[in-house]
Amino acid sequence: MSTDNNTTSPAVRPNRDCGTFICEKIDAKIPNWRERVGKLLKEHGDFVVSEVTIEQLYAGIRGVHVATSDVSYVDPKEGLRIRGYSIPELLEKLPREEGYDTPLVGGIFYLLMASELPTEETALMMEFEFKRRQEVPQYVFDLIRAMPKDTHPMTLFSQAILALQNQSVFAREYQEGIQKPDYWQAYVEDTLNLVAKLPSIAAFIYNWKYGDGQFIEPRPDLFWGANFAHMIGKGDDKDYQELCNLYFMLHCDHEGGNVSAHTANLVASALSDVYYACSAGMDGLAGPLHGLANQECLVWLMKVRESFDHFPSAKEIEQFAEDTLAAGRVIPGYGHAVLRLTDPRFTALDEFGKKHLGNDELFRLVHLIYEVVPEVLKRTGKVKNPWPNVDAISGVMQYHYGVTQYEFYTVLFGVSRCMGLCAHAVWSRALGKPIERPKSLTLGMLEDMVKSNA
Repeated sequence: MSTDNNTTSPAVRPNRDCGTFICEKIDAKIPNWRERVGKLLKEHGDFVVSEVTIEQLYAGIRGVHVATSDVSYVDPKEGLRIRGYSIPELLEKLPREEGYDTPLVGGIFYLLMASELPTEETALMMEFEFKRRQEVPQYVFDLIRAMPKDTHPMTLFSQAILALQNQSVFAREYQEGIQKPDYWQAYVEDTLNLVAKLPSIAAFIYNWKYGDGQFIEPRPDLFWGANFAHMIGKGDDKDYQELCNLYFMLHCDHEGGNVSAHTANLVASALSDVYYACSAGMDGLAGPLHGLANQECLVWLMKVRESFDHFPSAKEIEQFAEDTLAAGRVIPGYGHAVLRLTDPRFTALDEFGKKHLGNDELFRLVHLIYEVVPEVLKRTGKVKNPWPNVDAISGVMQYHYGVTQYEFYTVLFGVSRCMGLCAHAVWSRALGKPIERPKSLTLGMLEDMVKSNA
């Protein structure tokens, strides 16, 4: 792969190759899924699922059931379930590469797409599918290099994804008259081509922003997650390769209602391809109330550490937390819109940290805060879930291994989350879902409704 600034590889437009094993698996499942949806609509189409209050309309339709997805679901009492499997179950059941303790990313991607647990063989087949599609066109690197150095990494990441859109198989086949029942197959092709390239794109952004700007070629003996570690110069750090596998697995999806998932699904419902949809999803993920939260958590944690000239006691952390709340600020990483327990993804990273991070001071501080802050939040009487989510610990893990550039953390999040966004888009096309077009009301209409009801 050339990285010469003065040469630009011609755009290669991929052809559909949906004879791949992943398409065969999806194809076998679609008829039953379509039959179930059709039966439900025919027999119970007028069944009322949710009633919306004025408060919910003005509060971001929080908690209102407005979409369907079988890719993943956040259970308030158990946490994230991907295709029905909890995080502990996935960590137990997903295949691993020999010599590694964390699952292959190809395995979780296969589960997202095919709706069945992979065998070791299918997980490896998925990884090799990524390898044969991983080459990034030179013009994508040139685009990144042309941007100002102070451009946020998420801007670069979103632009790079969008720049690949001229390679969309779906966009070309739609113009050629592809039939609606076959849309999903072209979406799969675009998904495989995009996801395969994400580690290389993210690694180049990292090297260009914080290093010498060179592209490090992926190693043929490493798979998707571990290769990212190699491409940012950590190819000899097996522990960090393990963390990458785990990190990308844990962040791959979080049901369909969060900002990035809902945005991407909305865009894809207009039959915009996955490049458009994922770029839009990344723009949502970049917000401080969504994916940028992992950065905010580490910034807050560093402020805690810098506030003491010694490792603080539980009492000192309690006072610091109370002062933070009294000043009208939140404690980042604590609380969740759905969860009512400690995020199992937090627990998974915590277990990894206990095994690999040793006496790391920030990791110890995370634990101390975990022991103290929930009780402080409970005393306020305002917090439904005082427990930590994954953001409270994910940045610390990256920081420990030398990825200290906070603003890059959301790109790592995005590399993983694109897998889930694409899976939602593929299955929405497979089930023939229409364009999303909710209806809005004026303030005057709402006031009239209230008066009429009174």
